[in-house]
Amino acid sequence: MAVKAVRKRPWFTYFPNDYRWSFIVSIAFRRTLLGAADPAEIFEVCGRLQKKVGDDRLWTREWKAMGDRVYAMGRAEERAGHKLSASGHYNRATHYLQMADRFDFPKTAASKAYYEKSIDSFSRYLKLTDWPRAERVEIPFEGGKSLPAYFIPAMNTKAAKPPVALSYTGFDGTKETSFLLSGIALAQRGMSVVVPDCPGVGESIRFRGIHLRHDYEVAATAIIDWLEKRKDVDAKRVGLLASSLGGYYAPRSASMEPRIKACVAWGAQWDYYAIWKRRIEAAFKIQLPSPGHHLAWSFGVKTAQEGLKRLEGFRLDGVVQKMKCPFLIVHGEDDQQIPLSDAKKLFKAAGSKDKTLRVYKGPDGGAQHCHMDYLSPVIPHMTDWMAEKLGA
Repeated sequence: MAVKAVRKRPWFTYFPNDYRWSFIVSIAFRRTLLGAADPAEIFEVCGRLQKKVGDDRLWTREWKAMGDRVYAMGRAEERAGHKLSASGHYNRATHYLQMADRFDFPKTAASKAYYEKSIDSFSRYLKLTDWPRAERVEIPFEGGKSLPAYFIPAMNTKAAKPPVALSYTGFDGTKETSFLLSGIALAQRGMSVVVPDCPGVGESIRFRGIHLRHDYEVAATAIIDWLEKRKDVDAKRVGLLASSLGGYYAPRSASMEPRIKACVAWGAQWDYYAIWKRRIEAAFKIQLPSPGHHLAWSFGVKTAQEGLKRLEGFRLDGVVQKMKCPFLIVHGEDDQQIPLSDAKKLFKAAGSKDKTLRVYKGPDGGAQHCHMDYLSPVIPHMTDWMAEKLGA
């Protein structure tokens, strides 16, 4: 459902009359800084999308076509023995295929197949690239299942057992995006990094039936239990940084799991039930990062109303008062998805003595949701803060 992209502050919007499309394209442009997208390829797809703005079927078809094309380029270079050339193509193909999937509802065997192709593409990228080093890992979880994740060893340190940062995505992101947007930056600052698909996102929901849940600390507990068995990290110095709905996941987890020693909410949350109640009452004619169908799908239910019922536990009041670790909240002044007032409520309620709310207004960092309109100043601030609090 198309909603105008600009409210108070101007920002780059390829589709001025479609907030959702413009927001996701802004993320694509951010990926260009790490070779995970190319401006020419983005403009080529967006040019074709101008034919019917807001048509999610067209969106899916065009981004998938670009992902398939770039993946084929990677395969050709890999067969020729050109490892670095191939890795670059695979990196971009991953994210184009995942952009296609983002608005593709209902999820079908076909969409699962090309999502699986995106995972294969990212695996090939990691295998063939010379930087960064990373490994795919499986973290034991409930019911004999496991959370798929990437482990990035700490860079620029001589420490035998560096601290560890957990880097989560939000409601509708993926570990592959978190890997690039924040995971590498954390690792560069002397922390090893775990980037998982937690309940309700990525591979965990698509292939393992691990749906969204309010008690998100279960993921952090599983990951830290796993880290404690490794000999190459200091599991007594663990931090958690999470974006978007991660502004709920991170403070909830840090309030309930005492082994988390530093917490960053990259975009605040306060009452996610209230957010979705407004969205449903507006018949989804409101600023959304994904189609309204995503809510029910995340919980494995049939209707938005059933999904809303499952959100009753997604409130931080009564929880964050228990938080004791250092806490940083970053939020955009003109965030069109989550109001700044929610960030202020979260800050006031948090029990941490060491807590900071940093509001970005545009020139100093992006004013939009999770600062995707201008992210370059924000990532260093969050990751430097984490390194300082964990003693990296």
